[in-house]
Amino acid sequence: MKYMLMIYSSPESWAGLSAEQRDGLSRAHNELTQELREQGLLVSAAGLADPITSRTVSVRDDATTTTDGPYAEAKEHLAGFYVVECEDIDQAIGYAARMPDAEYLAVEVRPVMETSGLEM
Repeated sequence: MKYMLMIYSSPESWAGLSAEQRDGLSRAHNELTQELREQGLLVSAAGLADPITSRTVSVRDDATTTTDGPYAEAKEHLAGFYVVECEDIDQAIGYAARMPDAEYLAVEVRPVMETSGLEM
């Protein structure tokens, strides 16, 4: 089953990291990505640009509206993600716990629904 491991961050948590800690985050992600790739478990992974670069799109009565920035005002934001193929949620949680970001804010684990329907 596929699971999305969503990495959350905040400007405060990122600003509070030293250059050495940021380098450590990068190295740990590279090592985990390589391990997942070698085990054939990695489906996809990417970091996301700062939320200020986002655009929120809505359609009402056939009219499209686009606004700058994220939809919700929040202290935390989605900073990146991994999609992994795991035997069960416990295995996915184990990988999420190994992400260095879990030490600073949080990593959310959520099953990915199949495109054939709403079943998981």
